[in-house]
Amino acid sequence: MKYNSITSITGKEQEGAIFKEPVTPEFIRLTASFAHWLRLLNFEPSTIKHGPTKLGEFLAWLESNGILEITAITRETITAYFDYLAHRTNQVKGGRLSKNTLRTHITTLRKFSRYLRESQGETFDVSLQIKGKFYNIKDIFTRTEIKALYEATGSDVYGLRDKAILAVYYGCGLRRSEGLNLDVKDILLDRNLLYVRKGKNYKERYVPMTSTIKEDLKDYIECARPFLIKTATHALFLTQYGTRMIGQTMMERLHQLKEKAGIDKDAGLHSLRHSIATHLLQSGMELEKIKQFLGHSSLESTQIYTHIIHETK
Repeated sequence: MKYNSITSITGKEQEGAIFKEPVTPEFIRLTASFAHWLRLLNFEPSTIKHGPTKLGEFLAWLESNGILEITAITRETITAYFDYLAHRTNQVKGGRLSKNTLRTHITTLRKFSRYLRESQGETFDVSLQIKGKFYNIKDIFTRTEIKALYEATGSDVYGLRDKAILAVYYGCGLRRSEGLNLDVKDILLDRNLLYVRKGKNYKERYVPMTSTIKEDLKDYIECARPFLIKTATHALFLTQYGTRMIGQTMMERLHQLKEKAGIDKDAGLHSLRHSIATHLLQSGMELEKIKQFLGHSSLESTQIYTHIIHETK
Protein backbone atom coordinates (compact mmCIF):
# COMPACT_ATOMS: atom_id res chain seq x y z
CA MET A 1 0.00 0.00 0.00
CA LYS A 2 1.45 3.33 -0.96
CA TYR A 3 1.12 6.03 1.65
CA ASN A 4 -0.75 9.24 0.79
CA SER A 5 -2.25 10.67 3.97
CA ILE A 6 -1.06 10.95 7.54
CA THR A 7 -4.18 12.33 9.12
CA SER A 8 -4.96 9.02 10.81
CA ILE A 9 -1.54 8.71 12.42
CA THR A 10 -0.98 10.39 15.78
CA GLY A 11 1.21 9.70 18.76
CA LYS A 12 -1.80 9.39 21.03
CA GLU A 13 -3.34 6.69 18.87
CA GLN A 14 -0.11 4.70 19.16
CA GLU A 15 0.63 5.64 22.77
CA GLY A 16 2.47 2.84 24.54
CA ALA A 17 3.31 1.07 21.29
CA ILE A 18 7.01 0.59 20.58
CA PHE A 19 8.12 -0.46 17.12
CA LYS A 20 11.48 -2.22 17.41
CA GLU A 21 12.62 -3.69 14.10
CA PRO A 22 11.49 -3.57 10.45
CA VAL A 23 10.45 -6.79 8.73
CA THR A 24 10.47 -5.88 5.05
CA PRO A 25 13.66 -6.99 3.21
CA GLU A 26 14.43 -3.50 1.88
CA PHE A 27 14.19 -1.84 5.30
CA ILE A 28 16.29 -4.61 6.86
CA ARG A 29 18.92 -4.03 4.17
CA LEU A 30 18.89 -0.28 4.75
CA THR A 31 19.37 -0.74 8.50
CA ALA A 32 22.38 -3.00 7.97
CA SER A 33 23.88 -0.72 5.31
CA PHE A 34 23.42 2.34 7.54
CA ALA A 35 25.21 0.55 10.40
CA HIS A 36 28.12 -0.27 8.09
CA TRP A 37 28.26 3.36 6.88
CA LEU A 38 28.44 4.66 10.47
CA ARG A 39 31.39 2.37 11.20
CA LEU A 40 33.11 3.26 7.93
CA LEU A 41 32.95 6.99 8.67
CA ASN A 42 34.19 6.50 12.24
CA PHE A 43 31.23 8.04 14.05
CA GLU A 44 31.14 8.09 17.84
CA PRO A 45 30.88 4.60 19.44
CA SER A 46 27.51 5.52 20.95
CA THR A 47 26.22 6.52 17.50
CA ILE A 48 27.49 3.29 15.95
CA LYS A 49 25.86 1.28 18.74
CA HIS A 50 22.48 3.02 19.04
CA GLY A 51 21.98 4.64 15.62
CA PRO A 52 20.84 1.46 13.80
CA THR A 53 18.41 0.68 16.65
CA LYS A 54 16.83 4.13 16.42
CA LEU A 55 16.62 3.83 12.65
CA GLY A 56 15.05 0.40 13.02
CA GLU A 57 12.31 1.85 15.20
CA PHE A 58 11.61 4.54 12.61
CA LEU A 59 11.44 2.05 9.73
CA ALA A 60 9.24 -0.32 11.76
CA TRP A 61 6.92 2.61 12.52
CA LEU A 62 6.76 3.40 8.80
CA GLU A 63 5.77 -0.19 8.08
CA SER A 64 3.02 -0.06 10.69
CA ASN A 65 1.55 2.90 8.83
CA GLY A 66 1.80 1.40 5.38
CA ILE A 67 4.87 3.37 4.28
CA LEU A 68 7.13 0.94 2.47
CA GLU A 69 9.10 3.29 0.24
CA ILE A 70 11.65 5.92 1.25
CA THR A 71 10.35 8.22 -1.49
CA ALA A 72 6.99 8.33 0.31
CA ILE A 73 8.46 10.03 3.40
CA THR A 74 7.34 13.66 3.72
CA ARG A 75 7.76 16.40 6.30
CA GLU A 76 4.33 15.44 7.57
CA THR A 77 5.60 11.88 8.07
CA ILE A 78 8.52 13.07 10.18
CA THR A 79 6.26 15.30 12.28
CA ALA A 80 3.87 12.40 12.95
CA TYR A 81 6.75 10.10 13.88
CA PHE A 82 8.04 12.51 16.51
CA ASP A 83 4.53 12.94 17.83
CA TYR A 84 4.57 9.18 18.34
CA LEU A 85 7.98 9.35 20.07
CA ALA A 86 6.81 12.18 22.33
CA HIS A 87 4.02 9.95 23.63
CA ARG A 88 5.69 6.57 23.83
CA THR A 89 7.09 5.15 27.06
CA ASN A 90 10.75 5.24 27.99
CA GLN A 91 11.57 1.53 28.28
CA VAL A 92 14.43 2.06 30.73
CA LYS A 93 13.31 4.84 33.06
CA GLY A 94 9.56 4.88 32.53
CA GLY A 95 7.64 8.05 31.74
CA ARG A 96 8.14 9.91 28.48
CA LEU A 97 11.29 10.33 26.42
CA SER A 98 13.40 13.32 27.40
CA LYS A 99 14.06 16.20 25.02
CA ASN A 100 17.65 15.09 24.77
CA THR A 101 16.58 11.58 23.74
CA LEU A 102 14.19 13.00 21.16
CA ARG A 103 17.05 15.05 19.80
CA THR A 104 19.21 11.91 19.37
CA HIS A 105 16.41 10.42 17.28
CA ILE A 106 16.40 13.54 15.11
CA THR A 107 20.17 13.34 14.75
CA THR A 108 19.91 9.69 13.71
CA LEU A 109 17.36 10.48 11.00
CA ARG A 110 19.53 13.34 9.73
CA LYS A 111 22.47 10.96 9.46
CA PHE A 112 20.25 8.44 7.68
CA SER A 113 19.07 11.18 5.32
CA ARG A 114 22.70 12.00 4.55
CA TYR A 115 23.51 8.31 4.04
CA LEU A 116 20.68 7.99 1.52
CA ARG A 117 21.79 11.12 -0.33
CA GLU A 118 25.39 9.94 -0.58
CA SER A 119 24.70 6.30 -1.39
CA GLN A 120 21.46 6.32 -3.37
CA GLY A 121 20.89 9.87 -4.51
CA GLU A 122 17.50 10.02 -2.78
CA THR A 123 16.69 11.43 0.63
CA PHE A 124 14.11 13.25 2.75
CA ASP A 125 14.10 16.45 4.80
CA VAL A 126 14.46 16.38 8.60
CA SER A 127 14.01 20.00 9.61
CA LEU A 128 12.16 19.34 12.87
CA GLN A 129 13.48 21.19 15.94
CA ILE A 130 13.05 20.22 19.59
CA LYS A 131 12.93 23.34 21.74
CA GLY A 132 14.40 23.45 25.22
CA LYS A 133 17.67 22.31 26.77
CA PHE A 134 19.26 19.22 25.27
CA TYR A 135 21.77 18.20 27.90
CA ASN A 136 20.86 17.22 31.41
CA ILE A 137 22.71 19.23 34.04
CA LYS A 138 24.02 15.90 35.38
CA ASP A 139 26.14 15.55 32.22
CA ILE A 140 28.19 18.67 32.98
CA PHE A 141 30.96 19.12 35.55
CA THR A 142 31.11 22.51 37.25
CA ARG A 143 34.41 24.37 37.47
CA THR A 144 34.60 23.44 41.14
CA GLU A 145 34.12 19.76 40.28
CA ILE A 146 36.79 19.91 37.59
CA LYS A 147 39.21 21.37 40.14
CA ALA A 148 38.29 18.56 42.54
CA LEU A 149 38.99 15.94 39.85
CA TYR A 150 42.46 17.35 39.26
CA GLU A 151 43.13 17.45 43.01
CA ALA A 152 42.08 13.79 43.22
CA THR A 153 44.90 12.71 40.89
CA GLY A 154 47.98 11.25 42.56
CA SER A 155 51.67 11.91 41.93
CA ASP A 156 52.57 8.34 40.95
CA VAL A 157 52.64 6.87 37.43
CA TYR A 158 48.89 6.35 37.29
CA GLY A 159 48.18 9.74 38.82
CA LEU A 160 50.24 11.45 36.12
CA ARG A 161 48.33 9.42 33.56
CA ASP A 162 44.99 10.44 35.11
CA LYS A 163 45.99 14.08 34.90
CA ALA A 164 46.98 13.61 31.24
CA ILE A 165 43.58 12.03 30.54
CA LEU A 166 41.87 15.06 32.07
CA ALA A 167 44.15 17.28 29.97
CA VAL A 168 43.07 15.56 26.77
CA TYR A 169 39.33 15.25 27.42
CA TYR A 170 38.71 18.44 29.39
CA GLY A 171 41.64 20.67 28.51
CA CYS A 172 41.54 19.86 24.81
CA GLY A 173 37.87 18.82 24.54
CA LEU A 174 38.47 15.65 22.57
CA ARG A 175 35.81 13.07 21.77
CA ARG A 176 36.18 9.67 23.42
CA SER A 177 37.51 7.91 20.30
CA GLU A 178 39.83 10.81 19.45
CA GLY A 179 41.59 10.51 22.79
CA LEU A 180 41.86 6.74 22.56
CA ASN A 181 43.49 6.98 19.12
CA LEU A 182 46.18 9.47 20.14
CA ASP A 183 49.82 8.56 19.57
CA VAL A 184 52.79 10.20 21.28
CA LYS A 185 53.73 11.94 18.04
CA ASP A 186 50.35 13.71 18.06
CA ILE A 187 51.37 15.76 21.10
CA LEU A 188 53.32 18.62 19.52
CA LEU A 189 54.93 20.07 22.62
CA ASP A 190 57.23 22.38 20.65
CA ARG A 191 54.22 23.97 18.92
CA ASN A 192 51.77 23.88 21.87
CA LEU A 193 49.35 21.87 19.73
CA LEU A 194 47.58 18.52 19.88
CA TYR A 195 46.99 16.86 16.51
CA VAL A 196 43.74 14.92 16.08
CA ARG A 197 44.44 12.41 13.31
CA LYS A 198 41.23 10.40 13.55
CA GLY A 199 38.45 12.87 14.17
CA LYS A 200 34.76 12.43 13.43
CA ASN A 201 34.13 11.67 9.75
CA TYR A 202 37.92 11.33 9.34
CA LYS A 203 38.38 15.08 9.78
CA GLU A 204 41.75 16.19 11.11
CA ARG A 205 42.38 19.24 13.27
CA TYR A 206 44.89 20.89 15.56
CA VAL A 207 43.86 21.79 19.11
CA PRO A 208 45.79 24.47 21.05
CA MET A 209 47.25 23.55 24.43
CA THR A 210 47.57 25.95 27.34
CA SER A 211 50.83 25.92 29.31
CA THR A 212 49.18 23.87 32.08
CA ILE A 213 47.80 21.27 29.66
CA LYS A 214 51.16 21.07 27.92
CA GLU A 215 52.96 20.54 31.24
CA ASP A 216 50.57 17.77 32.32
CA LEU A 217 51.04 15.90 29.05
CA LYS A 218 54.80 16.42 29.10
CA ASP A 219 55.03 15.05 32.66
CA TYR A 220 53.09 11.95 31.66
CA ILE A 221 55.07 11.34 28.46
CA GLU A 222 58.49 11.87 30.02
CA CYS A 223 58.01 10.69 33.61
CA ALA A 224 55.19 8.12 33.65
CA ARG A 225 54.70 6.54 30.23
CA PRO A 226 58.24 5.02 30.12
CA PHE A 227 57.33 2.87 33.16
CA LEU A 228 54.27 1.49 31.33
CA ILE A 229 56.03 0.49 28.11
CA LYS A 230 56.44 -3.27 27.71
CA THR A 231 56.86 -3.54 23.94
CA ALA A 232 57.35 -0.98 21.17
CA THR A 233 54.16 1.07 20.75
CA HIS A 234 53.16 4.52 19.53
CA ALA A 235 50.02 4.71 21.69
CA LEU A 236 49.88 7.70 24.04
CA PHE A 237 47.80 6.19 26.83
CA LEU A 238 49.03 2.80 28.03
CA THR A 239 47.66 0.28 30.51
CA GLN A 240 49.75 -1.39 33.21
CA TYR A 241 50.32 -4.16 30.64
CA GLY A 242 51.76 -1.77 28.08
CA THR A 243 48.78 -1.94 25.70
CA ARG A 244 46.73 0.96 24.35
CA MET A 245 44.03 1.95 26.82
CA ILE A 246 40.42 1.30 25.89
CA GLY A 247 37.42 3.45 26.74
CA GLN A 248 36.22 1.21 29.56
CA THR A 249 39.56 1.46 31.35
CA MET A 250 39.54 5.25 31.10
CA MET A 251 35.97 5.35 32.37
CA GLU A 252 36.97 3.28 35.39
CA ARG A 253 39.78 5.72 36.17
CA LEU A 254 37.37 8.66 35.87
CA HIS A 255 34.89 6.93 38.19
CA GLN A 256 37.66 6.45 40.74
CA LEU A 257 38.55 10.15 40.51
CA LYS A 258 34.89 11.13 40.92
CA GLU A 259 34.56 8.92 43.98
CA LYS A 260 37.73 10.33 45.53
CA ALA A 261 36.58 13.89 44.73
CA GLY A 262 33.15 13.23 46.25
CA ILE A 263 31.30 13.83 42.99
CA ASP A 264 28.04 11.88 42.76
CA LYS A 265 27.23 12.56 39.14
CA ASP A 266 26.44 10.23 36.23
CA ALA A 267 29.02 11.82 33.93
CA GLY A 268 31.67 10.20 31.76
CA LEU A 269 34.51 11.04 29.39
CA HIS A 270 32.25 12.85 26.94
CA SER A 271 30.98 14.95 29.83
CA LEU A 272 34.47 16.43 30.14
CA ARG A 273 34.15 17.64 26.53
CA HIS A 274 30.69 19.08 27.24
CA SER A 275 32.07 20.76 30.32
CA ILE A 276 34.97 22.59 28.67
CA ALA A 277 32.63 23.78 25.89
CA THR A 278 30.19 25.12 28.48
CA HIS A 279 32.94 26.79 30.49
CA LEU A 280 34.46 28.42 27.40
CA LEU A 281 31.05 29.79 26.48
CA GLN A 282 30.56 31.09 30.01
CA SER A 283 33.93 32.81 29.73
CA GLY A 284 32.77 34.72 26.66
CA MET A 285 34.46 32.79 23.85
CA GLU A 286 32.67 33.15 20.51
CA LEU A 287 30.63 30.19 19.29
CA GLU A 288 32.61 30.05 16.05
CA LYS A 289 35.88 29.60 17.96
CA ILE A 290 34.34 26.94 20.20
CA LYS A 291 33.09 25.19 17.07
CA GLN A 292 36.64 25.06 15.70
CA PHE A 293 38.04 23.94 19.05
CA LEU A 294 35.58 21.04 19.31
CA GLY A 295 35.81 20.07 15.64
CA HIS A 296 32.09 20.52 14.97
CA SER A 297 31.07 20.59 11.32
CA SER A 298 28.30 23.14 11.93
CA LEU A 299 27.32 25.76 14.51
CA GLU A 300 24.11 23.84 15.16
CA SER A 301 26.05 21.27 17.18
CA THR A 302 27.84 23.99 19.15
CA GLN A 303 24.72 25.99 19.94
CA ILE A 304 23.40 23.30 22.27
CA TYR A 305 25.69 24.68 24.97
CA THR A 306 23.85 28.02 25.01
CA HIS A 307 20.95 26.20 26.71
CA ILE A 308 22.93 25.30 29.84
CA ILE A 309 25.46 28.07 30.47
CA HIS A 310 23.34 29.64 33.21
CA GLU A 311 22.79 26.32 34.99
CA THR A 312 26.40 25.30 35.47
CA LYS A 313 27.93 28.41 37.04
